[in-house]
Amino acid sequence: MDVKHGQSQIKFKIKLEATEMWFLRRMLRIPWTAKKTNERVLNEANKRRSLVRTIRKRQATFLGHVMRRGKLEHLVTTGKFEGKRSRGRQREKIMDGLAT
Repeated sequence: MDVKHGQSQIKFKIKLEATEMWFLRRMLRIPWTAKKTNERVLNEANKRRSLVRTIRKRQATFLGHVMRRGKLEHLVTTGKFEGKRSRGRQREKIMDGLAT
């Protein structure tokens, strides 16, 4: 795995978690100027962080659906095409994103 690829996934996860906290703050009408930590906001809402977990679960469900069909979608998700490889950096496959 490329270091840059892993860093971009970590940044994406951080952005998703920040978005989830923004949603909670909006629903609870907590302004950003209020000095409340994310943990305190989660306690007030009686919630746990679940956005990233939900996205991963839905991706896995969709991938299982696609893998059972075994047609073109299966080829695209696994990245197993016949022929010559293209030049440059290899494209990210869906399977790589679910592994981490």
